[in-house]
Formats: sequence, C-alpha cells, structure tokens
Amino acid sequence: MDVDEIVSRSSFSMLEGKVDSRILKALNSMGMEKPTRIQAEALPHLLQGKDLIGAAKTGSGKTLAFLIPVVDNLLKLGWSAKGGTGCIILSPTRELALQTSDVLKKLLMNIPLSHCLIVGGEKRAKDIIKLKKGANIIVGTPGRFLDHLQSTEKFNCNKLQCLVLDEADKLLEAGFQKHITGIVNLLPTKRQTVLFSATMGENVKNLARLALRTDPVLVSVTDNKTSTVTGLQQGYYICPVEKRIAWLYKMLKKSKKLKVMVFFSSCRSVDFHHEFFQEHCKASVLSIHGQQSQARRKEAYHNFIEAQNGVLFCTDVAARGLDIPSVDWIVQYDPPSDPKEYIHRVGRTARGLNNKGNAVILLRPEEENFIKFLEKEKVFLDKYTFGEPPNEVQEMLEDLIANNGVMKTSARKAYLSFLRCYKKHPLKKIFDINSLDLKLAAKAFGFQEQPHVDFCILSKNK
Repeated sequence: MDVDEIVSRSSFSMLEGKVDSRILKALNSMGMEKPTRIQAEALPHLLQGKDLIGAAKTGSGKTLAFLIPVVDNLLKLGWSAKGGTGCIILSPTRELALQTSDVLKKLLMNIPLSHCLIVGGEKRAKDIIKLKKGANIIVGTPGRFLDHLQSTEKFNCNKLQCLVLDEADKLLEAGFQKHITGIVNLLPTKRQTVLFSATMGENVKNLARLALRTDPVLVSVTDNKTSTVTGLQQGYYICPVEKRIAWLYKMLKKSKKLKVMVFFSSCRSVDFHHEFFQEHCKASVLSIHGQQSQARRKEAYHNFIEAQNGVLFCTDVAARGLDIPSVDWIVQYDPPSDPKEYIHRVGRTARGLNNKGNAVILLRPEEENFIKFLEKEKVFLDKYTFGEPPNEVQEMLEDLIANNGVMKTSARKAYLSFLRCYKKHPLKKIFDINSLDLKLAAKAFGFQEQPHVDFCILSKNK
C-alpha cells in the first residue's frame, strides 16, 4: 500500500488514546475528520518530540500539523496556564500570525492553556500586559517578538519546549534572518524545533542548520510533476495594457456570487482600484496592503473570511499562508516577481483536501514568454478566452479622472508605482519596460493624455 492510499484511509479518530481527547473533540467541532498528507506524515514524529523540517505546498494543512503536537505535548507535560511560555510560533506576516492564532483559539476551546498574539503594528504597551499575564503559546512576527525578548522585564522563555518557524522561506525573504538568529541565541538549546516551508532553497537549509538539532526528520510531500495543487484550474489571458481595467470590470461582474482575490504590484495601485470599483462601480470590494494600519488590515481580513462572496484587492502581503475559506478565483492583475510568488498567490485557492479553485494571470502580448518560464518551474497554464471587454467602463473612468481631482491624484500615484514596479521586475527579458507603451499604460489608469513621468524609466521611454 503506497503513502497516498494510507493517507486516504486515515482519520483523526485513529489518534484516540495517543493525543488528548479534548484536541480530538476540538478537531471534530472544526469539521476536521481526515488529516491531509503533511499532517499524516508529520504528526507521528512531532508527537514524539522530534525536530522536523516539513516541505509542502501552500494550502496543504501545515498549521494543524504543528499545532496539534504543540498543544498535546504541553498537556502531557502537565503544563498549566501559569506554567510560563512553552511554545513560540513565528510567522512572516501579521495576517498569517493572526490566522494561526485563530486556529489555535479553536483548538484550545476546552483546554486551559493560555495564548497570545504578538505582532508589529499593535501598541507595545498592550503586548507587555499580555506577556506579564503569561502566555503558554505565543504566536508572533520575529521583529516584535525579539524586541520583547530583549527588553521586556520579567518576560523570558527559560522553560521553552518548542519553537516553530512557519513559512521559513518567506521569513528569510522578508529580511528576518537577523531577528531569527537573535531569537534562537536567546532561547534554551534543549527544545523541539519545527520548520515548515513551501519551498526549500539553500537559505532555508542554512536556517535549519542554525535552529534545529543535527538529526531532524525530513518530511516532504511536494509533487515532483507539478508545483501547484491538483484541484487548481489555472490559465492566462492575453490582454493589451489599455484594456486591462475593462477586462477586470467584466471579470468581477461575472463573479458577483463568487469570492475573488485580485493581486496588484503596489499599495497605491490597490488603493486606486479599490476606490474606483467600490465608490464608482458599486462593487463589494475590500483591500489589504502593507501600508495600511494593523487595525484596518485585521478588519478587512476577517470581513473577507466571513463573506460568502466579494472581492479582495491586495498586494503580496496576502499571498502567503492565509487560509481564507472558499476562494473561487485568484486574479493576478499585475505579474508576480518570480514563479515562487506565483505559486503562493494561487495557493490562496483550492486549499485542503479535495478542494477546487481557479486562477488567471493577465499578460500583455509581449509577456507571453512568462508561460514558458513557469513551465520550467513545473507550473502549467491553459490559454483562456474571455471575450471582448466593454468600452463603457473605460469611458466612465476617463471622464472621472478628467473631472475628479482626488481620483486623478490617486490614479497618477498608482500609474507611477506601476511603472516603478515594472521597471524593477527581476525578469527583464520578459517584463521589459522598453516594450511597454507608456501612453497606452496610462489609459489603464483613466488618462487620455499620459501624465508627466517624474523619474527616468529608460532612455527609449523618457
């Protein structure tokens, strides 16, 4: 019997007598009956307290794979609410930390262990109150957590049993290596360490050597044939740059009863498109990006989770790890920086066991070679046709920009941000600023005449 067949026949009820019954009761109330493959393969090792490196595609169920053994091991040790910090879980973004905290809260429904969330963007004084009360499990982002570990009185992790590094590849991309090193140096060496990652590059291996013992268990459930999950239907649409906003309008109109995430390259582009679609097209649209306040990001995240349908405009701050239920479509309006980012974006749909989802990336005719580039990374896309987008929305946008000073300013900022991101794109042979007609690109932001570009793009396009 192969591994897939063993996993398909397994259920969480098989853990009876092996993990605390209250955990099984919580899993049942969460509607979790069968483990995913990463859970089935990682749990036996983690429940024995072994160090582990787990590689699995985004959406494969990594969060419960480490939360179940974390809670169970603390209960087996007789940990109490006043027992001090037994586990630290570090995430690369506030949203992912918040999501992990939400899942943990459900798991601890009838279990007397305390927990808290420590992330940037919140008032430090509030964190200190939480930490002084004591928290058995802390979920946080590395920068804010290290700050408290170094400077908050009466807070230490001398009794720590487990350190979890979630989305380790993103932790490194976000520049957290120094923070992780600082944290690891201040923690007890006798502990269990767990590292999960969707991709396993050399940087992640270096992090593993720093944080883990010399004999970690390696669990990899990545498919060698494709880099994305099997329930995902994905394709691309070739669209001239000046028709992009009309295409998006048509796409969202067709998807009124669905849940859609749309990825943009910049915060200003998110703000501009959000305002246009929400205020002037009367669409049900939320937005998340890195320059918003933590309170606003948290509210938008929770509102989108609870929504039956609607649209979330976002930057790549929402591309990693977020487990938002029932996302029907991922739209990549602006191109990702690399194939890994593509994979993480589309990983917001078709999550979990037997779930399905759809994804489309919008490309200019000059950018079609990106599809061949993705194929080298084992990502295979179909070519989609959507029909001709309507002209009236373009006319409405151009009229708005011509007569609304506030929207004109927002559009200009978004346009310039779009050009800056495009110019900086790592794949310059495919996303070449010299092949981009700046006047036509300006039309996508509602300008009949191209605005002055206040920085040098390239000599050909000055």
